[in-house]
Amino acid sequence: MTDLFNTTRQLWTKISSKRGDAPTAPATMCEAFQQTRTVRPEQVAIRSSDGAVELTWADYARRVENATRGLHALGVRRGDPVALMLTNRPEFHIVDNAAIHLGAVPFSIYATLASEQIAHLFSNAKARVVVCEAQFLEKILAADAAGTVQHIVCVDADIDGVMTLAELEDLDSPGFDFERIWRAVEPADTLTIIYTSGTTGPPKGVELTHAGLLAEVDGMSELMPLGFDDSLISYLPDAHIANRWGVHYTNLCRGVQVTTLADPKQLVPTLLSVRPTYFGGVPQVWYKIKAGVEAAINAEPDETKRTAAKWAIEVGTKVAWLKSDRKPVPAELAAEHATAEALVLSKLRAKVGLDRVRFAASGAAALAPDATAFILALGLDVCELWGMSETSAVLLANPPGGVKIGTVGKPIPGKNEVTLAPDGELLVRGPLVMKGYRNDPEKTAEAVDPDGWLHTGDIATIDDEGYVRIVDRKKELIINSAGKNMSPSNIEGLVKVSCPFVGSVVAIGDAKPYVTALITLDPDITAMYAAKTGLTDTSAAALASNDGIAAAIAAGVEAANAKLARVEQIKKFTILPVFWEAGGEELTPTMKLKRNVVVKKYAAEVDALYAS
Repeated sequence: MTDLFNTTRQLWTKISSKRGDAPTAPATMCEAFQQTRTVRPEQVAIRSSDGAVELTWADYARRVENATRGLHALGVRRGDPVALMLTNRPEFHIVDNAAIHLGAVPFSIYATLASEQIAHLFSNAKARVVVCEAQFLEKILAADAAGTVQHIVCVDADIDGVMTLAELEDLDSPGFDFERIWRAVEPADTLTIIYTSGTTGPPKGVELTHAGLLAEVDGMSELMPLGFDDSLISYLPDAHIANRWGVHYTNLCRGVQVTTLADPKQLVPTLLSVRPTYFGGVPQVWYKIKAGVEAAINAEPDETKRTAAKWAIEVGTKVAWLKSDRKPVPAELAAEHATAEALVLSKLRAKVGLDRVRFAASGAAALAPDATAFILALGLDVCELWGMSETSAVLLANPPGGVKIGTVGKPIPGKNEVTLAPDGELLVRGPLVMKGYRNDPEKTAEAVDPDGWLHTGDIATIDDEGYVRIVDRKKELIINSAGKNMSPSNIEGLVKVSCPFVGSVVAIGDAKPYVTALITLDPDITAMYAAKTGLTDTSAAALASNDGIAAAIAAGVEAANAKLARVEQIKKFTILPVFWEAGGEELTPTMKLKRNVVVKKYAAEVDALYAS
């Protein structure tokens, strides 16, 4: 009877996939994968960006089963944590998926973390098995001062005393029954641990369940239906919930083809070779795309083409704002837009490898409204999202075709609720909310109240259509010496979108008479400028003192100020002679500012801005 049921379910999955219907709803990620792998077994499921590795669904399923058996042989059982420290590569998907099939709890470690930070994760998770690349082995060994790690598996080298992935997949485990083991996994079991970025202290381990992430995939699939004919690029860290949901779990559940990119700096050429149908990015990625398109337009030697491109962007921007404001597009403007799309905009998208994109998204931080309008003008229906590790990724989203610029949209389909606390804090509730913080019931109780409402820490407003607008983080609002409340992220976003040379901006002004800013440079954009202008010294210090760059940043600040209330305007700023890197002292691995750290570290520079 069981065999008949399985055969029937697989047949229904294949039929419903061809019809475009949703397959029989799985109860766990294991079941989702076992359904998905049977639909197009010979189609490529995962590939590396250099083409060195290509796994069909049949290959992927075989290797997952082998790795599951290998982990079982190492003693990994249901509920046991398995640590992964890998760049974006196919082996991550194999090992993570294998751990899932055991009912184990895989979690990823940011590549930028120091040994002391990794030690905290090991202590919190109690991991006995670590899967890594050779480049991270020294950090891992230093982090395991307590000697709790019993097995290390290296995926890209054969090192004495360390098991290779091939050896893991070849291990035998007496009594191992793959089907029985993965079917024993339950919806309420912990699927993964996502460690928060640690802007206000040591990272907390967010425990997310199979049921919660399935609800996430289902909800977003209603807004952005993806399937076997779609493709995307895995370039954000797998330690971040955005990549776990948007790439790994979406691939398991919907059959989207994944191209892994180990070096995010190669994103532009990879976009051109893959031409994905779905693309998501943090604001900094969209700012760079905007800057790249604008630079290409300005560099166009043919004046007629250059003028046409600027006209097309202007027309697209007008249409974007009208649609966002829920106003009709006049017939004459609509006709101009159709011409702009056919002759210019479609070609601009092709130049950056985004011509096949059906769905686009921005998340992790606020995207400046002008940047949103620009991307919409290009013909990319970029949907700004909102979510947290604690909400299994996205809980609010602008629906495709219904974007309202400056908002993060409405609750995604499913039983998700939002409300505002008396002080304006956004509260959310529903199946996406975390199981809790690992081994930290006190922090869990602080975050989720007895009624199930997660206190997000974001101050927000909700309009008549139900669209949510994030004002800022509750603990990061600037209150100047006159008592005026301001949003630093709004000020910072306007500066970033006004000047591509800017990497990070920190608006200062709490208990101060006026707003100032610390600014760092974008290493990639300034390197391009240096090459173009023949600068030989490309150090951060030299670039920060360059007259041309300084003038461009001053112009960017002036442009941002023009869109701010007088009290919000930046009166003084300084360009710091350093580059800030993700995962460094000032920025989390997801590029969030560690404001308290920055203000303390650069206290002298801040004092100088207020010295007069």
